[in-house]
Amino acid sequence: MKNGAASEAANSKPQVRMKILRQFVRDLSFENVVGVESPANPSQPNISVQVGLDAQKTSAENQYSVSVKLNIKSTAKEGDDNLFLMELDYVGLFEIEGVDEPRMHPFLLIECPRLLFPFVRRIVSDVTHDGGFPSLNLENIDFAKIYSDEVQRRRAAADDQPASSAEDTNN
Repeated sequence: MKNGAASEAANSKPQVRMKILRQFVRDLSFENVVGVESPANPSQPNISVQVGLDAQKTSAENQYSVSVKLNIKSTAKEGDDNLFLMELDYVGLFEIEGVDEPRMHPFLLIECPRLLFPFVRRIVSDVTHDGGFPSLNLENIDFAKIYSDEVQRRRAAADDQPASSAEDTNN
C-alpha cells in the first residue's frame, strides 16, 4: 500500500521534459596575437576564462533560447603579453515542460548550460588548436555556483540601493 501511495504521489508531480531543438555558434572570434612569432614550445601560459549566461523566452510556447558566452584570454607567464584572445557565444534552443515559474530561471541558467558545455568545450579545443596553440581543454564549469554568485551579487546591489538613496534624501 505504501508503494502505491508513493508512486501515486510521484505521478502527481509534473514530469520535467526538456528537448534541445537546435544549437549553434552565434558568434566566434579568435585572435592569435603573436602570430608567426609564437614560440614552438611555449611555457605554460596564464589562461583567463570569463563566463556569461543569458536566457530568453522565445515567441513559441515552452521554448527558450539559452546562451553561453565565453571570453578567453591567454597571456605569457613571463609578462603581460597576450598570446590569444577568444570570444564564443554558443546558443541552444530548448523546449521545456513541467518546470514551474519560480524554478524556471535557475533551470534555464544551470541545467541548460550544462547540456551545452561539452559542445562549447570541443569548439574551444578545436579553435585554439587550429589557431596554432595547444588545444585548450576547459575544466568543468560550475553553473550552479555562477548562478548563486549572481543572485547574491544582485541582492547585495539591491540592498545597497535603498541605503544610498536614503542617504541622499537625508542631506
